[in-house]
Amino acid sequence: MKKLIKVPILWVIAALMTGCASFQPKPISPAQTASSFEARTLDNAGLKAFLEENLHHEISPWPPKIWDFTMLSLASFYYHPDLDVARAKWGVAEAGVITAGAIPNPSAGLTPQYNADAASSVSPWTLGFTLDIPIETAGKRGYRISQAKCLSEAARLNIATVTWRVRSQLRTSLLNLYAADQSELILKRQLAIQEDLVKLLEERLTVGEVSRPDVTQAHLSLDQIRVSLSEAQRQRAEARVRIADALGLWVGTLKEVEISFAFLEKLPAELPSPNVRRQALLNRTDILSALAGYAASQSALQLEIAKQYPDIHLGPGYKWDQGENK
Repeated sequence: MKKLIKVPILWVIAALMTGCASFQPKPISPAQTASSFEARTLDNAGLKAFLEENLHHEISPWPPKIWDFTMLSLASFYYHPDLDVARAKWGVAEAGVITAGAIPNPSAGLTPQYNADAASSVSPWTLGFTLDIPIETAGKRGYRISQAKCLSEAARLNIATVTWRVRSQLRTSLLNLYAADQSELILKRQLAIQEDLVKLLEERLTVGEVSRPDVTQAHLSLDQIRVSLSEAQRQRAEARVRIADALGLWVGTLKEVEISFAFLEKLPAELPSPNVRRQALLNRTDILSALAGYAASQSALQLEIAKQYPDIHLGPGYKWDQGENK
């Protein structure tokens, strides 16, 4: 008979243990993180699948010889750590919705007592068992769920905001690289012309057709062009670093990558209509995210107001008091 009683109790304990959450450590290793970052490339198989899924066509050959703005934008969405952080925050907010909807757990208590002055014919022990079942009132749980859902929506919309910011950062970096490339080409042609001019003036100086100050001025102009060319080359290298940062890659991965600047070589035919601009303003994800955060604050205020009403606690219990059942 005792075995028949112990088996169900063991099953109940096992069921309660499986329903409890447990901590799983996930340490961060700087060395492993650095190795993982340096292993990122633009010929990754996962990136290829991501591009094909979003471009709706197969990419062949892989990796492509020329990367346009659309493909680079998708690569930044695939690799950039800010988007990983935004998605993780959304996951935390989604978990907050589950937590907010949880019903308060009941609590149990066991209070054994020993009476040292008990009569010899009476058991000196008193065993008490209590159970506290809390019941929330005034709609507190509903306000808490509403707040968590609004925060989750704000976090979801923030992903789109971060995506747009990453895309804008990439576009600005590409524009800077394009400007530096064009400046470098112009300065190289200007340098070649100025070198020919200096050479010609030095030849004319030898026959007395120009003065020494004219030649000196030409040399100063030549040195100034060389300084400007060095500055343009520095800006070009810096722009490539910023592009790598916008992609979530290290700059070494862009050495053999050819970038298309076709999207910068033509302007839109006309500005969007007022209705389109109005829709863009009313549907900006950062504004919608802020509105969701405002709604969450309203629910939080309602929850705090509801807390002025006390909750109900049901407390059934049992006590074995020196041989009497109570």
